[in-house]
Amino acid sequence: MQFVEQLKFNEQGLIPAIVQDAENGEVLMMAWMNREALLRTIETGKATYWSRSRQKFWVKGETSGHFQEVQRIYVDCDSDVVLLQVKQTGAACHTGTRSCFFREVDVASGELRIVSEPIVNADEVYSR
Repeated sequence: MQFVEQLKFNEQGLIPAIVQDAENGEVLMMAWMNREALLRTIETGKATYWSRSRQKFWVKGETSGHFQEVQRIYVDCDSDVVLLQVKQTGAACHTGTRSCFFREVDVASGELRIVSEPIVNADEVYSR
């Protein structure tokens, strides 16, 4: 994959991956990928990330069943961020919400406001 050689990975060998619903454009989540995770994603068609906390690869949905089927991959103008457009099954967030971006900032008060409720019980889905 020639384009991978043009990407600018950070000092830890990682690049941010923004994940967006391919159908409606909703931003679902952000995760980190290293070169191998990106290549695995391309090979399998399933979004694969690098877990910084666990120091291992994870296929989104491997424990929850809420997979991300990659439809398209974009690279930003500086080649330091990738955008995955995916077909999301179920919740993208470990909290059980469709998107990790379910809290909106009220700029007048500085408070966070929940704008989307969980669609699955996260305790049941992620305790498997």
